Amino acid sequence: MTRLFRGAFILFVVLRYGLDVLLLGSIQKPWAHLLARVLATGRHLEAPRAERLRRALEHLGPIFVKLGQVLSTRRDLLPADIALELAKLQDRVAPFASDLAVAAVERALGKPLDQLFVSFDRTPVASASIAQVHRAVVRQANGQESAVAVKVLRPGMLQAIDKDLALMRLMASTLERLSADGLRLKPREVVAEFDKYLHDELDLVREASSAAQLRRNMAGLNLVLIPEMLWDYCTTGVLVMEWMDGIPINQVDQLRQAGVDIPKLARDGVTLFFTQVFRDGFFHADMHPGNIQVSVDPRTFGRYISLDFGIVGTLTEVDKDYLAQNFVAFFRRDYKRVAPLHIESGWVPAATRVDELEAAVRAVCEPYFDRPLKEISLGLVLMRLFQTSRRFQVEIQPQLVLLQKTLLNVEGLGRDLDPELDLWATAKPFLEQWMVKQVGPQRLWTELKAQAPQYAKLLPELPLLLHSFLQRGGSDARERALLEQLVREQQGTQAWLKRLLYAGAGFVLGVLAMPLLWRLHIW
Repeated sequence: MTRLFRGAFILFVVLRYGLDVLLLGSIQKPWAHLLARVLATGRHLEAPRAERLRRALEHLGPIFVKLGQVLSTRRDLLPADIALELAKLQDRVAPFASDLAVAAVERALGKPLDQLFVSFDRTPVASASIAQVHRAVVRQANGQESAVAVKVLRPGMLQAIDKDLALMRLMASTLERLSADGLRLKPREVVAEFDKYLHDELDLVREASSAAQLRRNMAGLNLVLIPEMLWDYCTTGVLVMEWMDGIPINQVDQLRQAGVDIPKLARDGVTLFFTQVFRDGFFHADMHPGNIQVSVDPRTFGRYISLDFGIVGTLTEVDKDYLAQNFVAFFRRDYKRVAPLHIESGWVPAATRVDELEAAVRAVCEPYFDRPLKEISLGLVLMRLFQTSRRFQVEIQPQLVLLQKTLLNVEGLGRDLDPELDLWATAKPFLEQWMVKQVGPQRLWTELKAQAPQYAKLLPELPLLLHSFLQRGGSDARERALLEQLVREQQGTQAWLKRLLYAGAGFVLGVLAMPLLWRLHIW
């Protein structure tokens, strides 16, 4: 019965805000047209469609607000006006009662509040769709007191999520049956992706571990501060971390008055993003203004402060190599290289005609390249490429969609800070240097060191296995497979060693030849 009432309330809100109008143009069932028009009688639709959608999601509660946030990242599926409006949902959620937050903390940590904290501010300093944050003070083992941020999940979130997700799956299936665009929009896949995001964010230990990984990765870069986690206070429902003071990144006037070098801050943001993506393959994927501040502490002046690590992105070495080669090809307008890269990655069917894909990529990129570099949006180029690639049955990888969304955030933040920011000029040297490391002698040496333990273990077994194989005539399938593996490993080792030998010989010969060339006045 509860689910029935909840479903009726959702339908009422959908009709009240005119969300059915978003689908009327593509609904094919005549009875659905008539029913929507009858039930929607008497409402006003003066506000733009995107604003009505945002307000409806806010009215439906935290779960649907979170759905709007996730949808705002799927710019490959949504019209631009809707994606931009839904991005406003990032930090506009009413807080829940402080007594509930206190009870949740005491229950999760197993002690009364006054035994856990020296002080605890019952008024939240921030509230989001999944959790809210309170400021507190803890006494450390050495007797010193330090300020901390206490993040508390909203009570009853798991039960509410599971109920609403069941209704969302029903709505998604209905949309696919009623709407001609249903299959293209993939509503059931979107709900499945939303399910994954929600359950990941409900585990605050997972978020704390992501923050700790980013903190280690960024140590020594001197561009960003990431709070330290207090592991003795972290559970799945409560997270306690070092308190960070800073000015929100979108308060540009305050930053300028504080003496922050705004153009440098914009360039540092680009460097920070590309370092996380291409060096580490592990990046903060929720970089909206509510999660980014700037330090004005004299010891760390001008550095970024990253907060909220519920969503992080990861990239494999294959992903990083593919992206870097694509970006460098874009910089050089080498469309002949971009098209084969899509095929080599396996994301485009092997039978795809390279010339057709090349022409499609050129049609996307050329209008942007005719503008000044500072006006080019790399994120929008990626989004257009994703949209174009549907024609060629490209499977857009989820991690790349998350990357594209984060890149749009970074570009937006950077250009809000400095409208003259040339993101391409800032990124190009970084990418080209990274590519040199990927294919040069340094990469060769790194690969050899990484594979050495495996070769050292397998190669001594090769003579014995070869002798056994010859005696048995190759009848043992297991030994035959292992022998083939060892032979491949040995061939790979020989190939690496040959490259290293040739590179070393070339270098030595070059050094030896320089005096002779100098004497002959050739060099």
